Amino acid sequence: MYQKPNKRLTGQTAIVTGANSGIGKAIATSIGRDGANVIINYITDPEAAEEVANDICDDKICGQAIPFKCDVTKEDEVQAMFKKAVDHFGTVDIVVPNAGIQKDYPLHEMPLDAWQQVIDVNLTGQFLCAREGIREFLRRGMRPEVSAALGKIITISSVHEKIPWAGHANYAASKGAIVMLMQTITQEYGPMKVRANSIAPGAIKTPINREAWETPEALNKLNELIPYNRIGEPSDIGSAAAWLASDESDYINGSTIFIDGGMTCYPGFTENG
Repeated sequence: MYQKPNKRLTGQTAIVTGANSGIGKAIATSIGRDGANVIINYITDPEAAEEVANDICDDKICGQAIPFKCDVTKEDEVQAMFKKAVDHFGTVDIVVPNAGIQKDYPLHEMPLDAWQQVIDVNLTGQFLCAREGIREFLRRGMRPEVSAALGKIITISSVHEKIPWAGHANYAASKGAIVMLMQTITQEYGPMKVRANSIAPGAIKTPINREAWETPEALNKLNELIPYNRIGEPSDIGSAAAWLASDESDYINGSTIFIDGGMTCYPGFTENG
């Protein structure tokens, strides 16, 4: 769904990780369309990151954007990314640690490195980005001319912070932990006017889950899990992220917004389970 451009994030700067495709691309584009400058983080496919940045910059009413290669599991690289944002745009106001991976195994067959890689990207990467964001918010201080908040952190979780997922224990565990990370940030830094919230997508049409939607048979099976009877689009997440980053949602803090067409309502129980 297309989001009409407006200027509610003008003068602010966002870092969006994993922003060269899928959900991250939609988030970066929506935030840029609302007037923010955006760091387009990527780890592979620099051409795609450049294309996202160009799409934002080519629209005259949007903010500016630059791609930046960074492995979010590496502390020094995350710090370098934030330094680039501050040097280029002056500060960071919005942090969206979106980068995530899956490495799927039955638990009894899961090698340690598959567990560790998923935890490193999906959880430690979000911690490192959130920490650097808070450090920059505190260093810079309030900017009431652009936002009522000191800074905004939007973690990207999943319906699998709530729904167990056999064969994906590493992924589900990482997403479940994000709830406590986000809410602890709210508890600790809310009094300083930091807002931390999470978006938990359901089934979204992205390359990571292509096999679940690319054939009519697969899509029909997937839709059995979704009361709204459609798969989500990346723009569904992007629009919500831009709104959460704006002062329109200023009193929302410590919340998870499930964007899932009702998947967490467990439609399998419509006929007594």
